[in-house]
Amino acid sequence: MIKTFHHRDFRLDELIRLKRSRGETVSVVLPAREVADTIGEIVTKLRTLGDLIDQILVIDANSADGTAEVAAAHGAEVHQESALLPEFGQALGKGDAMWRALAVARGDLIVYLDSDTRRFPRHFPVGLLGPLLVFDDVGFVKGFFRRPFVGRQGEERPLDGGRVTELCARPLLSAFYPELAGFVQPLAGEVAARRSLFERVPFATGYAIETSMLLHVRDLIGVDQMAQVDLEVRRNRHQPLPDLAPMAYAVLRVVLERLRREGRLRDGQAPPLQTADGRLVQVEIIERPPFVTLGAHR
Repeated sequence: MIKTFHHRDFRLDELIRLKRSRGETVSVVLPAREVADTIGEIVTKLRTLGDLIDQILVIDANSADGTAEVAAAHGAEVHQESALLPEFGQALGKGDAMWRALAVARGDLIVYLDSDTRRFPRHFPVGLLGPLLVFDDVGFVKGFFRRPFVGRQGEERPLDGGRVTELCARPLLSAFYPELAGFVQPLAGEVAARRSLFERVPFATGYAIETSMLLHVRDLIGVDQMAQVDLEVRRNRHQPLPDLAPMAYAVLRVVLERLRREGRLRDGQAPPLQTADGRLVQVEIIERPPFVTLGAHR
């Protein structure tokens, strides 16, 4: 059963004490694409956590809006995603950036955070690290939160965010992997684990990363060592509805591919996604190998 906590269950000073007593280090990784308006505040807030965090990594997707420059000016260590592990070609989205970050992340514990959060709450990494540092039987932590949706007139609808989660990810997990359906926000980008676990996980590129990671982590450590933490509220920019179709299709493809591997679905080539305006969009699901298999890069 998935363990559930609240970020207020953990105190910053106690986590720093536990981290020091274990001699462990923490890296925070922020995959970033065109987020110059939010990345500076996030890095600044992370730096106020003092000795809890040893490395703040921004993995930039060649942003044109100055994301890398803003992040560096606020004290982050910045890398361009495609410059990491270049033998694998151009980076293929968020999941690939997260995977390549393992080549430069130095921490024993790694926290991944989305970089488009507005009014970033500094308790996010505290809540994510808490279960890992306090409980020996927790190996993976995912955040959950309310995601208010801001309408065209600026009105805030508290429960209308997370459309792909509610319409795609949750029904699929409930139908085929009910042991994971208890995750309130299965597609949340806020996750933490020890490096030794992340190095054993194949990372799906692009939008498929969160669903794929849940399934692989379940295989590696079991649901009983997986946890979630209530982080209260996350505010971020929301994509137009048509732009969510590739994300939803990637989630669907991950589940279908997993069912095929398990013998619960016949082999077959998945067709392209047809959008509302008639376009055919190829949504490729590519997995990078577990980092631990790369040898020389460790």
